[in-house]
Amino acid sequence: MDIRQLRYFVTVAEEANFTRAAARLHLAQPGLSSQVRQLERELGHRLLDRSGRSVTLTEVGEAVLPYARAALAAVEAVRQTADEFTGLLRGRVALGLVSGAAAAGSGFDVAAVLAGFHEEHPRVEIALTEDNSERMLIALHRGELDIAVIGLADEEPPPGVSLQVVADVPLVVAVAPDDPALTSPDRTSIALAELRDRPLISTPRGTGLRGVFDRACAGAGFRPRIAFEGSAPPFLAQLAARGLGVAVVPEFPADAAAALGVRTLEVTEPRLRARAAIAWRSDGPSGPAAAAFLDLLRGSFPPPVRA
Repeated sequence: MDIRQLRYFVTVAEEANFTRAAARLHLAQPGLSSQVRQLERELGHRLLDRSGRSVTLTEVGEAVLPYARAALAAVEAVRQTADEFTGLLRGRVALGLVSGAAAAGSGFDVAAVLAGFHEEHPRVEIALTEDNSERMLIALHRGELDIAVIGLADEEPPPGVSLQVVADVPLVVAVAPDDPALTSPDRTSIALAELRDRPLISTPRGTGLRGVFDRACAGAGFRPRIAFEGSAPPFLAQLAARGLGVAVVPEFPADAAAALGVRTLEVTEPRLRARAAIAWRSDGPSGPAAAAFLDLLRGSFPPPVRA
C-alpha cells in the first residue's frame, strides 16, 4: 500500500470530485483515478461511489477514511520530528477566508501575511479558500480547515472553536446622497424599524453580518426585503449609490464612504455590531506549520479596541 494512494483517496473524499482533487494535488485526473482504483483493488473493496454527480464514500470508504487520515498524520509527524533537528518547517496549512474579507478597504491584508509567511517558510504549502462563515465552521470541525477568518453572528464561539476577534464595528446602512432616509443633512443614525419596507442590499445567508441583521429584524417583528446580495461591502455600497436599495454593511471611514458615493447611518434601536474573528479548533491546529501560521496571523491582527 502506497502512502500516496492514501493521500489521493483522502483528497478525493474531501473534494467529492476527481477533477477538483486532481487540481489540488497537481495531478492529471486519469492518473489520480488509476491510483485510487489500484488502492481499491488491493483492499478488495470499493471505497468511492462514482455513480452520482458527486463522488461519495461507500460504507467501507467511511470506515477506512479515519485510518487513512491517521496514517498521513503519522507520516507527517515523522517528517516534522526530523525537521526539528534542522529548524526546517514544512507541511500544509488550510486557511479559509470569509468572502469579501480581503476586499480593498477591509483592513484585513491577508495577502501580506501570506507573503511574509511564505518567504520565511517556503517549504510550507498554503491552501486558501473563500466561503461563507457557516460552511467554514463545519470545515474546521471536520479537519478540512486549520484556520478560518469568519464573520460572527453570535456573541459566544461555537463549541470546540476558539476565536480572536479582529474587527468589531457598528453596523451601518449606506444610502445614496438623495435617499429619502436623509431627512436632515445632520442625520447620523436610523432605527432598525425604518428599514422594514425598504429594498435592502446585504451579504448572503451564512455570513456573520447577515446572521446578526436577520436575527435583529426577526426580533423587531419583520423579515428584511433583500433585493441584492454580494460578498464585498464596498460593492454593496456602490449598488446603494446607484439607488438600488439600502446597503447593510460594516462601518466605513467617512472618506471611504464619500469615495463610494454614499452616506452612512448607524443602525440603532437596537444598535448592532459587525464582528470578524480568526477561528481555530480549541484542541489546536493539526501541526507545527498551522500553529506557526496561526501565531503570525493572531500577532498581525490583534483584538480591536471597541468604540
